[in-house]
Amino acid sequence: MVKKDAPQGKLRSPRYYLNRELSWLEFNDRVLREGLDRQLPVLERLKFLAIVSSNLDEFFMIRVASLMQMQLAGVRKRDPAGLTPTQQLQAIRRRVRRMVEEHSTAVRSALEELARHGIQVLRPPDWTDQQRQWLRRYFQREIQDQLSPLSLSELNPMPILPGLRLQIAALVVPNDPSDRTPDTVRLVAVPVPAKCKRFVELPARDELALVCIEDVIIENLDLVYPGRMIKSSTVFRITRDADVPIQDDDASDLLSTVQQAVLDRRRRQIVRLEVSAGTDRQLLKTILQKLQIAKPLVYWIDGLLDATCLWELIGREGYEHLRVPDWPPQTPQDLLGHENLWEAIRDHDVLLFHPYESFEPVVQLLQEAADDPNVLAIKQTLYRTSGDSPIVRSLERAAQNGKEVIVLVELKARFEEARNLQWVRRLEDAGCYVLYGLAGLKTHAKALLIVRREEDRIRRYVHLSTGNYNERTARLYSDIGLLSADGDLAADVAALFNLLTGQSEPVGWNRLVIAPTGLRRYFLDLIHREAELSTPEQPGLIMAKVNSLQDAEICRALYRASQKGVKILLNVRGICVLRPGLPNVSETIEVVSIVDRFLEHARIFYFHNGGHEEVYLGSADWMSRNLDRRLEILFPILLPNLRRRLIDILKTFFADNVKAWRLRPDGCYERVSREGEPTRAQELFYKKATAAVRQTQQIQGPFRPLARPQQQ
Repeated sequence: MVKKDAPQGKLRSPRYYLNRELSWLEFNDRVLREGLDRQLPVLERLKFLAIVSSNLDEFFMIRVASLMQMQLAGVRKRDPAGLTPTQQLQAIRRRVRRMVEEHSTAVRSALEELARHGIQVLRPPDWTDQQRQWLRRYFQREIQDQLSPLSLSELNPMPILPGLRLQIAALVVPNDPSDRTPDTVRLVAVPVPAKCKRFVELPARDELALVCIEDVIIENLDLVYPGRMIKSSTVFRITRDADVPIQDDDASDLLSTVQQAVLDRRRRQIVRLEVSAGTDRQLLKTILQKLQIAKPLVYWIDGLLDATCLWELIGREGYEHLRVPDWPPQTPQDLLGHENLWEAIRDHDVLLFHPYESFEPVVQLLQEAADDPNVLAIKQTLYRTSGDSPIVRSLERAAQNGKEVIVLVELKARFEEARNLQWVRRLEDAGCYVLYGLAGLKTHAKALLIVRREEDRIRRYVHLSTGNYNERTARLYSDIGLLSADGDLAADVAALFNLLTGQSEPVGWNRLVIAPTGLRRYFLDLIHREAELSTPEQPGLIMAKVNSLQDAEICRALYRASQKGVKILLNVRGICVLRPGLPNVSETIEVVSIVDRFLEHARIFYFHNGGHEEVYLGSADWMSRNLDRRLEILFPILLPNLRRRLIDILKTFFADNVKAWRLRPDGCYERVSREGEPTRAQELFYKKATAAVRQTQQIQGPFRPLARPQQQ
């Protein structure tokens, strides 16, 4: 039966697309579902509830802030789903309010369950007189001197309240009722000290009893305002616009531009006010007037404001039975039995599947390169790295040892700007050449090149990855990397760094595909080729794993391929604006999303290509920003065994019936039905990683792990 295709011009119709922002909120809802899953231990559920809170913070700072900017500017342009900025904001607020209510209920429920396991978070009505007296002494001894009370009614100009900072607001009046008039009512704000932990531990013998620091402050405000009466008080928190554009078209002074952008965030407009449920009406009205906040921006929190503080509970020692069992990273399959990294990489390409397999070989490679007298040069991109990065320390040591070290530090990595500024200064002080990337583009590619003199020649070693050079997130994010000494691939990576240093522009690429110059066209050509090769007897097949699918042109190409009968399996963690399962448009497209203990972050692309299968890894999602406004790389996997392994990984993701969600045409997600044996992709990957280690030990006997060089 021949399908009736939708007219090509109609593929731009809004009915074929979902709104990007609402799609993201659906992703955050899937994270929330994990926080509600009673099959998970309570501290694991709290982890997901904390993530929901931090996700919403960034969503408001960037996405909601951007829409509010457009609304303020009078922009009425509709998104691909047909919504104006104002309509998007209205839909977002409705959806977020439902989410916030459910999230608050989930936090309260989890804390109640935690109390049954000996960890109590006590609110003021639960305090005993003895506890109340102890907390008053604690307040006087540890907290009071750190407070900086602000009279918002009297200070002119009013101080700028920082975003995402917990604040106590109160209406203060004279003690003597005869002195009380509307003019004597003062609105005060008391910022909760940033250096204080959120939870104060009460002395207790058998159980862990905690109280929130904001409760301690509120209950002792009379000590802050002696001779005054606290008429009403509450806890609130504002979120400011953090969508500060960084103009670096000439890149002449990008360092100071980024520094200024970090400062500017403190003064941007307020995009959200979170306030404790039950706040006195007069107090709320006064807060809104003083801070010039409109009512639609108010979100009532019935319980704990800023649930990111739950990490203080999640990380407490001694409660392992309330967490999921640890899955320690294993020795990578392709390095089993090898004691020398250089020899292993020369012998064969090495696939690294994190966090099931350890990120340590990447760290070790840089540590060895820093001290190896045969290493001549190291070149690397850094986008997001850890607070005390062993990778940065190795680069510093390499430069101090006289090696040529070139590091591209992406200063514009959002919310990492301040940290990256610190890395720039440290690396430059050590003697590294530090680059800031190409003007007008954010460098999102993840690449490492090591040049080493060996007996017969100078050889180049490369590491390319879907994830960042961050050994901490490599324990939490699911990513894939490649270590290789392939000559053509290494030549391309060398050309990439020459491009970044301004030395030359490559005339062509052997292996890499680069955004923004060719990656969009390459993806479109691959999708088009699959459609052209597809026949009823041998239909085409595309499998892709990305974090987000937002680009309308990619969506249209996938729609056209579907109309040609191509089977398209998409594993999209977060945003997906494509509607699967539409008659005559996307009937052969299936979209699934997996939310599990690790954050899915890898980008894998498979094309059947008439039986000549091709598999690619890359740093880019199918988003307009990645394809048009970032420096990204896509690289092929050429060895058949590695290619087959990646295909099996993709198939496992699509076989998941425990942690997978399926996108419906209406934009809602439903859990994939559990038919047959339960298949949980992440658990299966870890079991395979541990099984590979056991099998090698049985065959070869105990083997030593790759030796770590002595630190200098």
